[in-house]
Amino acid sequence: MTYNPLNLEEARVILEQGTEVPFQGEYDQLFQDGTYICRQCNNPLFDATAKFDAGCGWPAFDDYIADAVKQIPDKDGRRIEIRCAACQGHLGHVFIGEKMTDKNIRHCVNSISTRFIPREESLPTLLQPGV
Repeated sequence: MTYNPLNLEEARVILEQGTEVPFQGEYDQLFQDGTYICRQCNNPLFDATAKFDAGCGWPAFDDYIADAVKQIPDKDGRRIEIRCAACQGHLGHVFIGEKMTDKNIRHCVNSISTRFIPREESLPTLLQPGV
């Protein structure tokens, strides 16, 4: 198996740490029950129960699925980048201390870095390169 193929815009965001235009991503205002998975490798990242409307233009979550998301210092030196722990694909950034939820954390995620799977559907198999 290999990773899911990415179009040019998906590759720009996921592989080159880009950002999609705010308020235009397909999941910014989606509030259905399900799971958000990595668009590149299918790793389950966020449960829809953790999603909230932060009004920032990108999907926001105050929690992630255990061991699914990795935090690293962003190349700008000011923010914390979040990546898929399985394939290292860029997801967005994490912000702490904004007091938007009781957990006081916002994972600001590019819609294009994820795919939404409704709760009633089975999650796809995790993909790993060369396996």
